[in-house]
Amino acid sequence: MKDRELEILKRPKSFFSESIRNIRTYLTVSSMKTILNTSAEIGDGKSFVTANLAVSFAQDDKKVLVIDANFRKGRQHEIFHVENVITGGYSNLISNYDEKVDLNSYICETRVPGLDILPTGPLPENPVELLESKDNQKLLQKLKKRYDVILLDCPPALDFSDAVVLAPLVDARIVTVFEKKTKMENVEKVKKLFDQLNLKIDGIILNHTTASGNNYYGYYYTDMKK
Repeated sequence: MKDRELEILKRPKSFFSESIRNIRTYLTVSSMKTILNTSAEIGDGKSFVTANLAVSFAQDDKKVLVIDANFRKGRQHEIFHVENVITGGYSNLISNYDEKVDLNSYICETRVPGLDILPTGPLPENPVELLESKDNQKLLQKLKKRYDVILLDCPPALDFSDAVVLAPLVDARIVTVFEKKTKMENVEKVKKLFDQLNLKIDGIILNHTTASGNNYYGYYYTDMKK
């Protein structure tokens, strides 16, 4: 089965793949273990970026988990060709969490060595309340003991409050921006949302920038609290 969206596997020597590895290097040097990726708008490519970044970490001999925290339109199970089972997934794991929970019943292995996926599971009736629950905080702490790197793929921050709820629970917050599509005033609105929590955006990933006729991903570190 073709992994159509895993560009880093299809073209490992491309400029795109090198850009993704540069992002990985920065996050590794900065000791950022739990990384939240969101966007200002739908269609900015955050799920695509998250998936390729996860593969890059796994290729660096890290044990990696992708958590699909986009309960409404999660796509990580489609990207990695794993089943988003009704009885499993992130939403059910939080709902059924206790210290003795069998994580293997909810987490899916991928064909990429060292890379696991926690798909969304079914859409809960109260997604925000579930994400901000004490059980979710305990779950994330448990998962951090099991994995070297955890990436959370969140819905657009301006459409739902899920990303804002999860933001205080992670080490790094990045925003994927689609060049010439994403309105910069919306990126500024996302920044203000995080400012209200006294949290910074650790970096911007600029998606679909053109260089020498090729599409690639450029990473720009920015301290947006300056």
